[in-house]
Amino acid sequence: MVQQFNKDTDKEKVSLIIGAYRNEEGKPYVFNVVRKIEEELFKERVNKEYLPLAGNEEFMEGAKKFVFGDDPKLLERVATNQSLSGTGALRIGAELLSISMPKETKIYISQPTWENHVAVFRDAGLVNQEFYPYYNPADNSLDFKGMMEVLGKAEPNSIVLLHGCAHNPTGIDPTKEQWKEIVELCKSKQLLPFIDFAYQGFATGDIEADAFAVRLFAAEGLQFLVAESFAKNAGLYGERIGAIHVVCQDPDTANKVFTNMRVRNRAMFSNAPCHGAYIMNKIFKNPEYMKEWQEELKKVSGRIQKMRKLLFDELIALKTPGNWEHIINQIGMFSFTGLTQDQCEHMIEKHHVYLLKNGRVSMAGINEHNVKKVANAIHDAVTSKPKPH
Repeated sequence: MVQQFNKDTDKEKVSLIIGAYRNEEGKPYVFNVVRKIEEELFKERVNKEYLPLAGNEEFMEGAKKFVFGDDPKLLERVATNQSLSGTGALRIGAELLSISMPKETKIYISQPTWENHVAVFRDAGLVNQEFYPYYNPADNSLDFKGMMEVLGKAEPNSIVLLHGCAHNPTGIDPTKEQWKEIVELCKSKQLLPFIDFAYQGFATGDIEADAFAVRLFAAEGLQFLVAESFAKNAGLYGERIGAIHVVCQDPDTANKVFTNMRVRNRAMFSNAPCHGAYIMNKIFKNPEYMKEWQEELKKVSGRIQKMRKLLFDELIALKTPGNWEHIINQIGMFSFTGLTQDQCEHMIEKHHVYLLKNGRVSMAGINEHNVKKVANAIHDAVTSKPKPH
């Protein structure tokens, strides 16, 4: 679809496809604090030697505290390795589970989910996959009842893949009370949570608020995995910087898991890249940089929230059939619009507005220059090709 968009010669074409932040002019955005740090690194003439197999130690400690907070008793039972962004973190965790759990172990994945999840776990050997309900198309909401019913029937020691915040692709997260119920279910059923955590600080602009679910699991004493990425929240997409965290029952187990993951890294990619780690280290260590980064995060997430409101207002002004409140109620980069495949194809072919055919749009691709065009395309698609009853 990206290739199709690139070949499109229409001057007013709009891409709502890619899960990467764009500024008001539709251009890739580099954080100002990242630019400053890169200038510092250039002057310091940082070497390009291989990192240790587990990754840069300073980065791993900083990433761990960023996710879990400063509780030393908790941190000493968390095994962390640097990874090739969030996808690499998922794969390291999947490899670890694949070799340490019975082959028949089942992994439960939300329906829908990020399309690469299935392949990452399958290719690591976790082929016994089942989907749990997540999205209710009737009112574009979380199907919490269906989710809990399916997970409630899972066998003990089954793996449950969860999105820590800003669920991709729906943009729908459980409430705090619902997260508490999920935690209790995992405890009572002895399920193993694996949390994909790609959007801390990017969802709401508040790194503490976005970490609520992960820290709740930790506070309740569960053992679980977290795949962390700094692609979105630091704009370091191409630097491939992330971490895999495994919360264990005690420090001794954490040390063993740390070593085991390091062995897996050697076989898969040998060494993680260093540049992104050096950038994040300076942010973690320098309070001024940390403050500036968080202020930029608020601006970035705030612009996306503003675009949600503008698109909603335009659809209401057009009197587009349907209830569009889910657009402003959803969170993060993506919105699951509820549009059908026919409606999406209509928007692409007639209006040159590109989105995934499951109705997912990247809100970062909308700006004040194109929001009316996007709203008109949605309105025309809905009124020309209404949903079947």
